[in-house]
Amino acid sequence: MDKKTDFLVIGSGIAGLSCAHALAPHGKVLVVTKNAIRESATQYAQGGIAAALQKDDTPQFHFQDTIKAGDGLCQPQAVKILVEEGPARVQELIQMGASFDKEDGAFHFTKEGAHSKRRILHAGDATGKEIEKTLGNALLRHPNVTFMPNTFVTQLIKKDDEIVGCEAVHNQTLLTITAKATVLTTGGCGQVYQNNTNPPVATGDGLALALNVGCDLQDMEFIQFHPTTLCKSDKKPLSIFLITEAVRGEGAYLRNADGQRFMLNYHPDAELAPRDVVARAIFNESQRQNTSHVYLDLTHLKLNIAKRFPTIYKHCLDNGIDITKDLIPVAPAAHYAMGGIKTDLWGQTQVKRLYAGGEVACVGVHGANRLASNSLLDGLVFGNRIATHILNSHYSMPMDATAPHKDYQSVEPQKKKEILEVKGIIRDIMWSDVGIIRSKDTLTHALTELQKLTWIKTVSTTDGPIIEVQNILDVALQITQSALNRKESRGSHFRSDYPTKDHTLDQLNAIL
Repeated sequence: MDKKTDFLVIGSGIAGLSCAHALAPHGKVLVVTKNAIRESATQYAQGGIAAALQKDDTPQFHFQDTIKAGDGLCQPQAVKILVEEGPARVQELIQMGASFDKEDGAFHFTKEGAHSKRRILHAGDATGKEIEKTLGNALLRHPNVTFMPNTFVTQLIKKDDEIVGCEAVHNQTLLTITAKATVLTTGGCGQVYQNNTNPPVATGDGLALALNVGCDLQDMEFIQFHPTTLCKSDKKPLSIFLITEAVRGEGAYLRNADGQRFMLNYHPDAELAPRDVVARAIFNESQRQNTSHVYLDLTHLKLNIAKRFPTIYKHCLDNGIDITKDLIPVAPAAHYAMGGIKTDLWGQTQVKRLYAGGEVACVGVHGANRLASNSLLDGLVFGNRIATHILNSHYSMPMDATAPHKDYQSVEPQKKKEILEVKGIIRDIMWSDVGIIRSKDTLTHALTELQKLTWIKTVSTTDGPIIEVQNILDVALQITQSALNRKESRGSHFRSDYPTKDHTLDQLNAIL
């Protein structure tokens, strides 16, 4: 079965939808996603989208905050593009009907860690859902756009050093999709870790697809651990659920098992310190007191908590916690990959006709530690830029998109069971040895244990769940090797065998 389209977008989060929206007036767009159309990390993004839209704010302030959070590793030109093009892209969303919260008739901007201004637009605590709905509904109405859900991409097709499409499985049928340009917007890889905030689909598929056609992955050691996820209480187990940083932006406190605020002992910005600092502080405080978590306290806030954070309020209430009266047990979990497929400022990878945007890509805006609420902006801005470059390149339809021959194996149920069990082993290794605090010893141990699992790569199949485990292993090896190679502590990459150093002033001084 063969299918042809002008533009192929793999992934339906904000980067893919932004790109598809800009491409749609100019040709046929096929958006392929391995689950439901709306199932992406964007759907679960609570906090908001950052943009310098207030009178007392400027892109330059946003630039400086982003550079500081990135601990000296941001690509300045990429950050400049992000903060300068961001406001216009957000205004376009508003014009399309995105409903962000208002107060007294004006947009309400909140503040999160490491931001010097209140510049974060939000829709309650379900901002990503609102943005995805706005873009998604516009695309569903567009005659040039087709969505193909429940479609698993098995490989990209490379001919004469160009990507001409992909091979995929849809409704148990193997098909070849040919396109003038292919865009990877497959999101992150949080499922590599046992404790994570990501949806089940975030298995690093795009990273593995790009790796297999010769793309470089960059900055893979930088995995951001969100400081506050709802965790297991002493009374009943709770599933991992993210508590947005905007809660601390509105004034919530972190308290240890003794009820004491502790963040001032770790950073002058206390609860609004950069995420890597807060995550390590919670980890250290928990270790020090031999507990699995600390507590988030909203009880003193002078605002309508149920209205401002309705999703969090309801989820906690369903689990026996009234956040207007009770403390919330929280602990860090893997959340966001700052690294990814290496691209230029237009989302181009090293392989012609292949682009990458959003969390799967690494254009350099996040450095060693992403500034809160810059992720949605990243997908919005660079998804749009990818479309601009594709349209300016005037690609013609490839002549041949036959996939490289593979002898796909029929996997016996017992063999499949063994491979699927490897997923849990990988996730345990990554959490214990390549987590919030690392060292040469833990990383070397992780690499040795992961390499013992490479036998699963000998299985050639079109079975999606098996390929997901193979992709998770590929990504885990990349993260671990990169973490071993970086012999310093910087941003989210903290090694107990190397001291920390603040690199931000050096980079800012050099830029300014």
